[in-house]
Amino acid sequence: MVLTDVVPGGDEKDKTPLRVRRRAVLAFGAALTVGAAGGCGLLDREPDEPPPPDPLLPLADDAVRLAALHRSAAAELPERAAALTAIAEAHEAHARELARIMATPAPSPAASGSAGTPATAEERIESLRVAEKAAYEAAVQACLRTPNHRAALVGSIAAARATHLEALK
Repeated sequence: MVLTDVVPGGDEKDKTPLRVRRRAVLAFGAALTVGAAGGCGLLDREPDEPPPPDPLLPLADDAVRLAALHRSAAAELPERAAALTAIAEAHEAHARELARIMATPAPSPAASGSAGTPATAEERIESLRVAEKAAYEAAVQACLRTPNHRAALVGSIAAARATHLEALK
């Protein structure tokens, strides 16, 4: 539509035609758009709130912590080192995959100090079982709450933690 024609305007006394130009209409439209955008917060300079942490973050943290516990126990219990190392590697793989689906950097291994660890091999294995059981229960709860597109991974992690409990008998 071209808006360069004469538009009648004014009152009955003033018969002078009113000219409306396309540029004036476009400028008015642009001003309206900017005004509306400013009013709805589009042009606000305040930063947005950071998104909440991913609900699977505790699961990833548990995986890193459990990997470190199993690696530490493998170093202290050479007769069970192969099984404990395999469990630690599974936890590390879980942590990497969780980091991938959460789009976060891969977690770094936790420090594996031996301060406060049980004195006997049986006590050490029992402390690993307690940690695995708590992590297994957390994984089951996370699986029940997670969206469908993540449920397969979280369910696999819960199943792996259940098998770790059996391997620690």
